[in-house]
Order: sequence, then C-alpha cells, then structure tokens
Amino acid sequence: MKVAENLKKFRKKAGLSQKELADKVGVHQTLIAQFEKGLKIPSLAVAVQIADTLEVTVDALCKGSVA
Repeated sequence: MKVAENLKKFRKKAGLSQKELADKVGVHQTLIAQFEKGLKIPSLAVAVQIADTLEVTVDALCKGSVA
C-alpha cells in the first residue's frame, strides 16, 4: 500500500519517530503505526495534517510522487 510505505519513508526522512509525528499531528502513536503497517488509512483531514507536518503534498503521501 503506497500510503503506508510513503508515510514511513517521509517520516524517517524528516527524522521523526512515530511518537513525535503523532504528537505534532494530534493523534496517538499507535494510529501512526497502524497507518504505516497498512492496517488503517488516514482520513483526509489527518492526511493533510501529516503532509503539512512532513512538508510534503498529500499527493506525494498517497502516490509517492515528490514535487
């Protein structure tokens, strides 16, 4: 699943742990872990917050294309 792979890749590139990203986005760390494992997909609102925090586009988060 692209979102799971890309989220993990962009989070690591930003030098953030799952907990740090979760704190910045305002969700629990286990939710970030579930996103990265492909068990859940973030809502659009959460995807926007994650993308903003990681300084990538939602498109890059979902498709993997880096603008």
